[in-house]
Amino acid sequence: MKVVDGQRGAYRPAVTVPPPLRRGPLLVTAAFAALGAALIPAVAVPGIWRIWQLYAMLFGAVAAFELVAVFAVLGWPTRKTARSGAVAAAAGLGLWVVSRPLGLLARFDPWQPADTVVGFTDYVAAGLQVVALFGFLVVARRRAHPRPSAPRRVFAWIVLFPVLLLVLATGAAGTVAAADGLASPRPSTLLEGGTVEYCRPDGVPLAMDLARPRASGRPAPVALYLHGGGFVFGNRKPTGPGALLTGSRPGPVRDALVARGFVVASIDYRLAPAAPWPSALTDARCAVRFLKANAAALGIDPARIAAWGTGTGGTLASLLGVAREADDASTVRAVAAVGAPAKFTGTSLPERAAVFLARFPASPLSYPAAGAPPFLIADGGPGSAEFADRLRTAGVPVTATPDVAAFLAETVS
Repeated sequence: MKVVDGQRGAYRPAVTVPPPLRRGPLLVTAAFAALGAALIPAVAVPGIWRIWQLYAMLFGAVAAFELVAVFAVLGWPTRKTARSGAVAAAAGLGLWVVSRPLGLLARFDPWQPADTVVGFTDYVAAGLQVVALFGFLVVARRRAHPRPSAPRRVFAWIVLFPVLLLVLATGAAGTVAAADGLASPRPSTLLEGGTVEYCRPDGVPLAMDLARPRASGRPAPVALYLHGGGFVFGNRKPTGPGALLTGSRPGPVRDALVARGFVVASIDYRLAPAAPWPSALTDARCAVRFLKANAAALGIDPARIAAWGTGTGGTLASLLGVAREADDASTVRAVAAVGAPAKFTGTSLPERAAVFLARFPASPLSYPAAGAPPFLIADGGPGSAEFADRLRTAGVPVTATPDVAAFLAETVS
Protein backbone atom coordinates (compact mmCIF):
# COMPACT_ATOMS: atom_id res chain seq x y z
CA MET A 1 0.00 0.00 0.00
CA LYS A 2 1.07 3.56 -0.54
CA VAL A 3 -0.26 6.93 0.56
CA VAL A 4 -1.67 9.24 -2.10
CA ASP A 5 -2.59 12.76 -0.90
CA GLY A 6 -2.75 11.49 2.64
CA GLN A 7 -4.97 8.50 1.72
CA ARG A 8 -4.05 4.86 1.46
CA GLY A 9 -4.43 3.55 -2.04
CA ALA A 10 -3.82 0.40 -4.02
CA TYR A 11 -0.39 -0.15 -5.37
CA ARG A 12 -0.18 0.43 -9.09
CA PRO A 13 2.86 -1.02 -10.78
CA ALA A 14 4.58 1.18 -13.32
CA VAL A 15 3.42 0.62 -16.89
CA THR A 16 6.28 -0.24 -19.20
CA VAL A 17 5.97 1.35 -22.61
CA PRO A 18 7.86 -0.43 -25.37
CA PRO A 19 10.70 1.75 -26.58
CA PRO A 20 10.02 3.31 -29.97
CA LEU A 21 12.07 2.37 -33.00
CA ARG A 22 13.82 4.82 -35.21
CA ARG A 23 12.28 5.61 -38.58
CA GLY A 24 15.46 4.45 -40.21
CA PRO A 25 15.98 3.58 -43.88
CA LEU A 26 15.06 -0.07 -43.46
CA LEU A 27 11.77 0.72 -41.73
CA VAL A 28 10.89 3.44 -44.26
CA THR A 29 11.78 1.17 -47.20
CA ALA A 30 9.66 -1.67 -45.84
CA ALA A 31 6.75 0.68 -45.18
CA PHE A 32 6.75 2.15 -48.68
CA ALA A 33 7.13 -1.31 -50.22
CA ALA A 34 4.05 -2.40 -48.27
CA LEU A 35 2.25 0.78 -49.32
CA GLY A 36 2.88 0.12 -53.02
CA ALA A 37 2.00 -3.55 -52.67
CA ALA A 38 -1.32 -2.62 -51.01
CA LEU A 39 -2.25 0.14 -53.46
CA ILE A 40 -1.89 -2.08 -56.55
CA PRO A 41 -4.74 -4.47 -55.60
CA ALA A 42 -6.66 -1.63 -53.95
CA VAL A 43 -6.99 0.36 -57.18
CA ALA A 44 -7.93 -2.84 -59.04
CA VAL A 45 -10.84 -3.55 -56.67
CA PRO A 46 -13.43 -1.63 -58.80
CA GLY A 47 -12.49 -3.75 -61.83
CA ILE A 48 -12.70 -6.94 -59.78
CA TRP A 49 -16.04 -5.81 -58.34
CA ARG A 50 -17.52 -5.69 -61.86
CA ILE A 51 -16.70 -9.37 -62.27
CA TRP A 52 -17.25 -10.92 -58.86
CA GLN A 53 -17.91 -9.05 -55.64
CA LEU A 54 -16.57 -11.79 -53.35
CA TYR A 55 -13.03 -11.52 -54.74
CA ALA A 56 -13.30 -7.72 -54.65
CA MET A 57 -14.17 -7.77 -50.95
CA LEU A 58 -11.30 -10.21 -50.26
CA PHE A 59 -8.74 -8.08 -52.09
CA GLY A 60 -10.11 -4.90 -50.55
CA ALA A 61 -9.93 -6.32 -47.03
CA VAL A 62 -6.32 -7.49 -47.42
CA ALA A 63 -5.29 -4.14 -48.97
CA ALA A 64 -7.06 -2.16 -46.22
CA PHE A 65 -5.40 -4.24 -43.50
CA GLU A 66 -1.98 -3.59 -45.00
CA LEU A 67 -2.62 0.14 -45.43
CA VAL A 68 -3.62 0.43 -41.77
CA ALA A 69 -0.50 -1.49 -40.76
CA VAL A 70 1.70 0.85 -42.85
CA PHE A 71 0.29 4.00 -41.25
CA ALA A 72 0.55 2.41 -37.81
CA VAL A 73 4.20 1.49 -38.18
CA LEU A 74 5.08 4.92 -39.57
CA GLY A 75 3.11 6.74 -36.88
CA TRP A 76 4.09 4.53 -33.93
CA PRO A 77 7.28 2.66 -34.89
CA THR A 78 7.57 -0.14 -32.34
CA ARG A 79 8.44 -3.79 -32.59
CA LYS A 80 4.76 -4.63 -32.19
CA THR A 81 3.63 -2.47 -35.13
CA ALA A 82 6.53 -3.80 -37.19
CA ARG A 83 5.29 -7.33 -36.53
CA SER A 84 1.81 -6.22 -37.59
CA GLY A 85 3.30 -4.90 -40.82
CA ALA A 86 5.03 -8.24 -41.39
CA VAL A 87 1.73 -10.08 -40.84
CA ALA A 88 -0.04 -7.79 -43.32
CA ALA A 89 2.70 -8.25 -45.93
CA ALA A 90 2.57 -12.02 -45.43
CA ALA A 91 -1.21 -11.94 -45.93
CA GLY A 92 -0.85 -9.99 -49.18
CA LEU A 93 1.88 -12.29 -50.42
CA GLY A 94 -0.16 -15.35 -49.45
CA LEU A 95 -3.14 -14.03 -51.41
CA TRP A 96 -0.95 -13.67 -54.50
CA VAL A 97 0.52 -17.17 -54.10
CA VAL A 98 -2.92 -18.72 -53.70
CA SER A 99 -4.39 -16.89 -56.68
CA ARG A 100 -1.48 -16.80 -59.14
CA PRO A 101 1.06 -19.66 -58.85
CA LEU A 102 -1.34 -22.12 -57.20
CA GLY A 103 -4.44 -20.91 -59.05
CA LEU A 104 -6.74 -21.94 -56.21
CA LEU A 105 -9.16 -19.03 -56.65
CA ALA A 106 -11.56 -20.53 -59.16
CA ARG A 107 -13.95 -18.88 -61.63
CA PHE A 108 -11.53 -16.27 -63.00
CA ASP A 109 -8.10 -14.74 -62.50
CA PRO A 110 -8.68 -11.95 -59.96
CA TRP A 111 -5.42 -10.20 -60.87
CA GLN A 112 -6.40 -9.71 -64.52
CA PRO A 113 -7.97 -6.24 -63.97
CA ALA A 114 -4.59 -5.08 -62.62
CA ASP A 115 -2.70 -6.54 -65.60
CA THR A 116 -4.50 -4.70 -68.41
CA VAL A 117 -1.58 -2.34 -69.17
CA VAL A 118 1.43 -4.31 -67.89
CA GLY A 119 1.13 -8.07 -67.87
CA PHE A 120 3.25 -8.53 -64.76
CA THR A 121 1.77 -5.85 -62.47
CA ASP A 122 0.72 -8.51 -59.98
CA TYR A 123 4.29 -9.86 -59.94
CA VAL A 124 5.44 -6.33 -59.05
CA ALA A 125 3.00 -6.34 -56.12
CA ALA A 126 4.34 -9.73 -54.98
CA GLY A 127 7.93 -8.50 -55.17
CA LEU A 128 7.09 -5.46 -53.07
CA GLN A 129 5.41 -7.73 -50.51
CA VAL A 130 8.62 -9.76 -50.23
CA VAL A 131 10.64 -6.58 -49.62
CA ALA A 132 8.12 -5.38 -47.01
CA LEU A 133 7.97 -8.74 -45.25
CA PHE A 134 11.76 -9.03 -45.02
CA GLY A 135 12.19 -5.43 -43.87
CA PHE A 136 9.52 -5.61 -41.18
CA LEU A 137 10.86 -8.91 -39.84
CA VAL A 138 14.38 -7.51 -39.55
CA VAL A 139 13.11 -4.34 -37.85
CA ALA A 140 10.91 -6.32 -35.44
CA ARG A 141 13.84 -8.47 -34.32
CA ARG A 142 16.25 -5.62 -33.78
CA ARG A 143 16.69 -3.99 -30.43
CA ALA A 144 15.83 -0.35 -30.05
CA HIS A 145 18.84 1.87 -30.61
CA PRO A 146 17.70 5.33 -29.52
CA ARG A 147 20.97 7.17 -30.02
CA PRO A 148 22.93 5.68 -32.94
CA SER A 149 26.01 7.51 -34.06
CA ALA A 150 25.77 9.94 -36.94
CA PRO A 151 28.19 7.95 -39.15
CA ARG A 152 26.05 4.86 -38.65
CA ARG A 153 22.89 6.70 -39.68
CA VAL A 154 24.56 8.22 -42.73
CA PHE A 155 25.98 4.87 -43.83
CA ALA A 156 22.58 3.16 -43.48
CA TRP A 157 20.87 5.79 -45.60
CA ILE A 158 23.61 5.67 -48.27
CA VAL A 159 23.27 1.90 -48.56
CA LEU A 160 19.48 1.71 -48.60
CA PHE A 161 18.56 4.95 -50.38
CA PRO A 162 18.85 3.43 -53.90
CA VAL A 163 16.64 0.55 -52.74
CA LEU A 164 14.12 3.04 -51.38
CA LEU A 165 14.06 4.94 -54.68
CA LEU A 166 13.55 1.68 -56.58
CA VAL A 167 10.72 0.69 -54.26
CA LEU A 168 9.04 4.10 -54.66
CA ALA A 169 9.34 4.04 -58.46
CA THR A 170 8.14 0.45 -58.72
CA GLY A 171 5.20 1.00 -56.41
CA ALA A 172 4.14 4.19 -58.21
CA ALA A 173 4.45 2.58 -61.67
CA GLY A 174 2.52 -0.51 -60.58
CA THR A 175 -0.23 1.59 -59.04
CA VAL A 176 -0.58 3.77 -62.15
CA ALA A 177 -0.71 0.69 -64.40
CA ALA A 178 -3.28 -1.07 -62.22
CA ALA A 179 -5.40 2.09 -61.93
CA ASP A 180 -5.62 2.74 -65.66
CA GLY A 181 -8.91 0.88 -65.86
CA LEU A 182 -10.54 3.23 -63.33
CA ALA A 183 -10.80 5.99 -65.93
CA SER A 184 -12.11 3.63 -68.63
CA PRO A 185 -15.81 3.44 -69.44
CA ARG A 186 -17.35 0.14 -68.47
CA PRO A 187 -17.71 -2.07 -71.57
CA SER A 188 -21.35 -2.58 -72.50
CA THR A 189 -22.86 -5.86 -73.63
CA LEU A 190 -25.69 -3.97 -75.36
CA LEU A 191 -23.57 -2.99 -78.39
CA GLU A 192 -24.29 0.67 -77.72
CA GLY A 193 -21.89 3.53 -77.24
CA GLY A 194 -18.19 3.67 -77.97
CA THR A 195 -16.99 0.81 -75.74
CA VAL A 196 -18.40 -2.72 -75.86
CA GLU A 197 -17.48 -6.06 -74.34
CA TYR A 198 -16.38 -8.37 -77.13
CA CYS A 199 -15.22 -11.45 -75.26
CA ARG A 200 -15.05 -12.92 -71.74
CA PRO A 201 -12.26 -15.52 -71.62
CA ASP A 202 -12.03 -17.26 -68.25
CA GLY A 203 -14.63 -14.85 -66.90
CA VAL A 204 -12.58 -11.69 -67.63
CA PRO A 205 -14.42 -9.08 -69.79
CA LEU A 206 -12.36 -7.62 -72.63
CA ALA A 207 -13.17 -4.17 -74.01
CA MET A 208 -13.38 -2.91 -77.59
CA ASP A 209 -13.49 0.79 -78.48
CA LEU A 210 -15.45 1.63 -81.64
CA ALA A 211 -14.74 4.79 -83.62
CA ARG A 212 -17.59 5.18 -86.08
CA PRO A 213 -17.94 7.33 -89.21
CA ARG A 214 -21.01 9.34 -90.04
CA ALA A 215 -23.97 7.21 -91.02
CA SER A 216 -23.92 6.49 -94.73
CA GLY A 217 -26.87 4.13 -95.06
CA ARG A 218 -24.76 1.10 -95.91
CA PRO A 219 -22.74 -1.32 -93.74
CA ALA A 220 -19.27 0.06 -93.08
CA PRO A 221 -15.95 -1.78 -93.42
CA VAL A 222 -13.97 -2.43 -90.25
CA ALA A 223 -10.30 -1.99 -89.35
CA LEU A 224 -9.45 -4.01 -86.23
CA TYR A 225 -6.52 -2.33 -84.46
CA LEU A 226 -4.13 -4.47 -82.38
CA HIS A 227 -1.66 -2.61 -80.18
CA GLY A 228 1.99 -3.55 -79.81
CA GLY A 229 4.09 -3.96 -76.68
CA GLY A 230 5.72 -7.37 -76.99
CA PHE A 231 2.53 -9.10 -75.73
CA VAL A 232 3.50 -7.74 -72.30
CA PHE A 233 2.65 -4.00 -72.39
CA GLY A 234 -0.06 -1.77 -73.82
CA ASN A 235 -3.80 -1.47 -74.16
CA ARG A 236 -6.41 -0.26 -76.65
CA LYS A 237 -6.21 3.44 -75.72
CA PRO A 238 -4.43 5.91 -78.03
CA THR A 239 -3.17 7.88 -75.00
CA GLY A 240 -2.21 7.08 -71.43
CA PRO A 241 0.25 4.65 -69.84
CA GLY A 242 -0.38 1.89 -72.38
CA ALA A 243 0.36 4.09 -75.38
CA LEU A 244 3.38 5.55 -73.59
CA LEU A 245 4.85 2.10 -72.92
CA THR A 246 4.34 0.86 -76.49
CA GLY A 247 5.36 4.11 -78.16
CA SER A 248 2.47 3.82 -80.62
CA ARG A 249 0.30 6.68 -81.88
CA PRO A 250 -2.62 5.13 -83.75
CA GLY A 251 -4.74 8.27 -83.52
CA PRO A 252 -3.86 9.83 -86.93
CA VAL A 253 -4.35 6.55 -88.80
CA ARG A 254 -7.59 5.89 -86.95
CA ASP A 255 -8.91 9.34 -87.87
CA ALA A 256 -7.89 8.85 -91.51
CA LEU A 257 -9.70 5.52 -91.63
CA VAL A 258 -12.85 6.95 -90.04
CA ALA A 259 -12.78 9.77 -92.59
CA ARG A 260 -12.76 7.11 -95.33
CA GLY A 261 -15.87 5.46 -93.89
CA PHE A 262 -14.27 2.75 -91.72
CA VAL A 263 -15.35 1.65 -88.29
CA VAL A 264 -12.11 1.31 -86.28
CA ALA A 265 -12.27 -1.30 -83.51
CA SER A 266 -9.45 -1.14 -80.94
CA ILE A 267 -9.25 -3.98 -78.44
CA ASP A 268 -7.63 -4.96 -75.20
CA TYR A 269 -6.21 -8.46 -75.21
CA ARG A 270 -4.74 -10.46 -72.35
CA LEU A 271 -1.07 -9.80 -71.67
CA ALA A 272 1.78 -12.08 -70.66
CA PRO A 273 2.98 -13.43 -68.31
CA ALA A 274 -0.41 -13.18 -66.56
CA ALA A 275 -1.96 -14.85 -69.61
CA PRO A 276 0.71 -16.72 -71.59
CA TRP A 277 0.60 -17.38 -75.31
CA PRO A 278 -1.63 -18.03 -77.24
CA SER A 279 -4.05 -15.92 -75.18
CA ALA A 280 -3.39 -12.80 -77.26
CA LEU A 281 -4.11 -14.61 -80.55
CA THR A 282 -7.19 -16.28 -79.06
CA ASP A 283 -8.54 -12.86 -78.05
CA ALA A 284 -7.82 -11.34 -81.47
CA ARG A 285 -9.71 -14.18 -83.14
CA CYS A 286 -12.55 -13.70 -80.69
CA ALA A 287 -12.74 -10.02 -81.67
CA VAL A 288 -13.13 -10.94 -85.35
CA ARG A 289 -15.82 -13.49 -84.55
CA PHE A 290 -17.61 -10.91 -82.38
CA LEU A 291 -17.64 -8.35 -85.19
CA LYS A 292 -18.99 -10.87 -87.68
CA ALA A 293 -21.64 -12.23 -85.32
CA ASN A 294 -22.90 -8.73 -84.43
CA ALA A 295 -22.45 -7.09 -87.81
CA ALA A 296 -26.11 -6.12 -88.23
CA ALA A 297 -26.38 -4.55 -84.78
CA LEU A 298 -23.11 -2.65 -85.24
CA GLY A 299 -23.90 -1.54 -88.79
CA ILE A 300 -20.79 -3.13 -90.31
CA ASP A 301 -20.09 -5.43 -93.25
CA PRO A 302 -18.86 -8.85 -91.98
CA ALA A 303 -17.20 -9.53 -95.32
CA ARG A 304 -15.02 -6.39 -95.10
CA ILE A 305 -13.02 -6.75 -91.90
CA ALA A 306 -9.30 -5.98 -91.97
CA ALA A 307 -6.64 -6.30 -89.28
CA TRP A 308 -4.10 -3.57 -88.59
CA GLY A 309 -1.38 -3.56 -85.97
CA THR A 310 1.89 -1.97 -84.93
CA GLY A 311 4.85 -3.83 -83.46
CA THR A 312 3.79 -7.17 -82.06
CA GLY A 313 0.22 -6.05 -82.71
CA GLY A 314 1.19 -6.28 -86.38
CA THR A 315 2.46 -9.78 -85.68
CA LEU A 316 -0.98 -10.66 -84.29
CA ALA A 317 -2.62 -9.13 -87.36
CA SER A 318 -0.32 -11.18 -89.61
CA LEU A 319 -1.26 -14.34 -87.74
CA LEU A 320 -4.94 -13.57 -88.34
CA GLY A 321 -4.07 -13.56 -92.03
CA VAL A 322 -2.00 -16.76 -92.23
CA ALA A 323 -2.91 -18.84 -89.14
CA ARG A 324 -6.47 -19.42 -90.29
CA GLU A 325 -8.95 -21.59 -88.44
CA ALA A 326 -10.83 -24.45 -90.06
CA ASP A 327 -14.21 -22.71 -89.95
CA ASP A 328 -12.88 -19.39 -91.33
CA ALA A 329 -14.85 -17.58 -88.60
CA SER A 330 -11.91 -15.34 -87.74
CA THR A 331 -10.48 -14.69 -91.21
CA VAL A 332 -9.86 -11.12 -92.34
CA ARG A 333 -9.99 -9.42 -95.73
CA ALA A 334 -6.62 -7.65 -95.49
CA VAL A 335 -3.70 -7.21 -93.10
CA ALA A 336 -1.61 -4.10 -92.38
CA ALA A 337 1.48 -4.84 -90.27
CA VAL A 338 3.67 -1.86 -89.37
CA GLY A 339 7.03 -2.45 -87.66
CA ALA A 340 5.96 -6.03 -86.95
CA PRO A 341 8.42 -8.86 -86.28
CA ALA A 342 7.72 -11.93 -88.42
CA LYS A 343 10.04 -14.07 -86.33
CA PHE A 344 11.64 -13.69 -82.93
CA THR A 345 15.40 -14.07 -82.97
CA GLY A 346 15.97 -12.89 -79.42
CA THR A 347 18.74 -10.54 -80.50
CA SER A 348 17.34 -7.44 -78.80
CA LEU A 349 16.25 -6.87 -75.21
CA PRO A 350 12.54 -6.30 -76.10
CA GLU A 351 12.50 -9.50 -78.15
CA ARG A 352 14.15 -11.47 -75.36
CA ALA A 353 11.58 -10.10 -72.92
CA ALA A 354 8.72 -11.01 -75.27
CA VAL A 355 10.02 -14.53 -75.79
CA PHE A 356 10.71 -15.05 -72.08
CA LEU A 357 7.57 -13.47 -70.63
CA ALA A 358 5.02 -14.30 -73.32
CA ARG A 359 6.57 -17.69 -74.14
CA PHE A 360 5.83 -16.91 -77.77
CA PRO A 361 6.39 -20.14 -79.74
CA ALA A 362 5.04 -19.19 -83.16
CA SER A 363 5.60 -16.57 -85.83
CA PRO A 364 3.88 -15.77 -89.14
CA LEU A 365 6.73 -17.55 -90.93
CA SER A 366 5.62 -20.78 -89.25
CA TYR A 367 2.41 -20.91 -91.32
CA PRO A 368 1.79 -21.49 -95.04
CA ALA A 369 1.27 -18.30 -97.02
CA ALA A 370 -1.04 -19.76 -99.68
CA GLY A 371 -4.55 -18.32 -99.51
CA ALA A 372 -3.58 -15.36 -97.33
CA PRO A 373 -5.29 -11.97 -97.89
CA PRO A 374 -3.45 -8.92 -99.25
CA PHE A 375 -0.73 -7.63 -96.93
CA LEU A 376 0.87 -4.32 -96.13
CA ILE A 377 4.30 -4.82 -94.55
CA ALA A 378 5.98 -1.53 -93.69
CA ASP A 379 8.88 -0.58 -91.43
CA GLY A 380 9.28 -4.29 -90.83
CA GLY A 381 10.91 -5.98 -87.92
CA PRO A 382 13.04 -9.15 -87.90
CA GLY A 383 12.00 -11.63 -90.58
CA SER A 384 9.56 -9.27 -92.28
CA ALA A 385 11.46 -9.21 -95.58
CA GLU A 386 11.56 -13.02 -95.67
CA PHE A 387 7.87 -13.12 -94.80
CA ALA A 388 7.02 -10.67 -97.59
CA ASP A 389 9.00 -12.75 -100.11
CA ARG A 390 7.19 -15.90 -99.03
CA LEU A 391 3.83 -14.18 -99.45
CA ARG A 392 4.74 -12.94 -102.94
CA THR A 393 5.93 -16.40 -103.93
CA ALA A 394 2.52 -17.76 -102.88
CA GLY A 395 0.80 -15.15 -105.08
CA VAL A 396 -0.34 -12.90 -102.24
CA PRO A 397 -0.33 -9.14 -103.05
CA VAL A 398 2.17 -7.36 -100.77
CA THR A 399 2.46 -3.59 -100.39
CA ALA A 400 5.33 -1.79 -98.70
CA THR A 401 3.77 1.67 -98.48
CA PRO A 402 3.33 2.95 -94.91
CA ASP A 403 -0.04 4.56 -95.75
CA VAL A 404 -2.33 2.17 -93.86
CA ALA A 405 -5.53 4.13 -94.54
CA ALA A 406 -4.97 4.25 -98.31
CA PHE A 407 -4.06 0.54 -98.46
CA LEU A 408 -7.13 -0.59 -96.53
CA ALA A 409 -9.41 1.74 -98.43
CA GLU A 410 -8.18 0.34 -101.73
CA THR A 411 -8.23 -3.30 -100.60
CA VAL A 412 -11.32 -3.51 -98.41
CA SER A 413 -13.71 -0.71 -99.37
